Amino acid sequence: MSDSSKIHLAVTVNNIKNFIPITLEMEKSQYSFWSGLFKNHCRAYEVLEHIIPATSDDSSSTTPPTPPPTRNASWGRLDAIVLQWIYGTISLDLLRTVYKEDSTAQKAWDRLKGIFQDNKNSRAVHLQHQFVNTRLKNFPDASTYCQELKILANQIGTVGPAIEED
Repeated sequence: MSDSSKIHLAVTVNNIKNFIPITLEMEKSQYSFWSGLFKNHCRAYEVLEHIIPATSDDSSSTTPPTPPPTRNASWGRLDAIVLQWIYGTISLDLLRTVYKEDSTAQKAWDRLKGIFQDNKNSRAVHLQHQFVNTRLKNFPDASTYCQELKILANQIGTVGPAIEED
């Protein structure tokens, strides 16, 4: 069997929600968690270059740089699959914001990244406000409360401090 007749692993994914069980929403500040799961999934299914192109400027490497992927019909189909994965794991509000006709997975990925990381200062302030105002009385038990604080602390660490000290 020739390489061109082999089925790519990504084609076998029937339900992306089995692998990425959360829906990325603007209000929940979970971009770093969602993007980590998504990148790991793409790595496992050998389509990471559809959202994060390989860079060939690593001067410390002794191996020759990997050429960019050939963009043929197969590449286009895989890109459409990855784009469906993105669209299938984000909220309707985010989908309306990032959707562009004839987009690529990388362009959609970059638009999402821009939404969540271009406004790091305001996101950090929002997360810090959430952290400070999280109260035990709003949770059924201490374990759930601590888990929420841990999630918020991780998210604050991802975006960095809202106000930098001089």
